[in-house]
Formats: sequence, structure tokens, C-alpha cells
Amino acid sequence: MKRLFDFVASLIAILVLSPLLLIIAMAVAIDDGFPVFFRQERVGKNGKPFRLLKFRSMYRDAEKRGQLTVGDKDPRITKSGVALRKYKLDELAQLWNVLKGDMSVVGPRPEVPKYVAHYNEVQREVLTVRPGLTDPASLSFFNEDELLGKSDDPEKTYIEEILPLKTELQRKYVIERSFVKDLNVILQTVLKILS
Repeated sequence: MKRLFDFVASLIAILVLSPLLLIIAMAVAIDDGFPVFFRQERVGKNGKPFRLLKFRSMYRDAEKRGQLTVGDKDPRITKSGVALRKYKLDELAQLWNVLKGDMSVVGPRPEVPKYVAHYNEVQREVLTVRPGLTDPASLSFFNEDELLGKSDDPEKTYIEEILPLKTELQRKYVIERSFVKDLNVILQTVLKILS
């Protein structure tokens, strides 16, 4: 039932939002050329890697200078990228990941292998389900970029402070997940973006 919901919801969203998706793609291309998509390896269900899609909000060589975004003044973010990140519009490209089956609408946000390597056995339980566009941890750490921007050592702060809290919230989601709770997370996410 969850996979059917993911497929139908992502297909409808892509069709309905296609004009907006085209406008975003054009804005990215005008701002910093092609490609308009950013592809990054993430760890999916059962530890299987997949290529996560985002509309590119950073300059083309940005990942060479680190994988963590540190606040809204990060020099790697393009002009259009500031707005895309503020309203989470860069994440809309992941609707294709959901349609394909790599991701779910709701589920633990997928991490890069570098940070999954820090998971202990208990934390690896979050890898037993499909990762999602949003989850309770995403809502709790909606301003993660700002938190990291205030840190003297963003990498250390993320690994030692934020990552353990996020994985604990994600484990709780995995244990207690239900269709009704997923709908609630989707609603909360929309309200958070629009607020």
C-alpha cells in the first residue's frame, strides 16, 4: 500500500508541478548553466546505494569543497539556490527517485556513505526501510544549515551532535510508522515550508 501511494502521489505531483519544475530548471540553467540536476550517491534501503536527484542549488564544483551546507551565507550556493533551499524546492527533483522506487514520500532522509559509516548497529535500523523526502527528523532539524553555520567545526558538530539525534528520531519513525502518521508528516512538512 505504501509503495502504491508513493508511485501514485509522485506521478501526480510530477504532472501537476511540471510547470514549476520547468521554471526551476530554467532558473538553475540561467544562473549557472547546465546540468540543472545534482546527483549524489546516498545509502538506501538495506544499505543499497542509489543516485539521489536535486535541482542544483550550488556551483558545479561545490561538492569538492565539502558535503555539508553551512548556513545561508555558504559561498557555494548560487543566487537561485538561496530561494530553492529556503523553500526546499531543490528537493522536488526527488519525486523521480520516489517514482522509480529508490525513495518513499515519507521515510528517513538518506545519508551519504561517509556519514552512514558512523552508524552503529542500532542506528543502522533506519536502513531497513526506503528513505524518504521527509520524516520527523527533517521537521526537527528544518534549520540544520543554520545550526551548522554557527559551529566552529560543522563536520564535528554534525557527526557528534546532530547525526545521533536524527537517527534516534528516524528509528522511532521506523518502529511506529503507519499510513496515518505518514500523512501527518506530509502535512507538517507542507506547513513548515509555507510558514
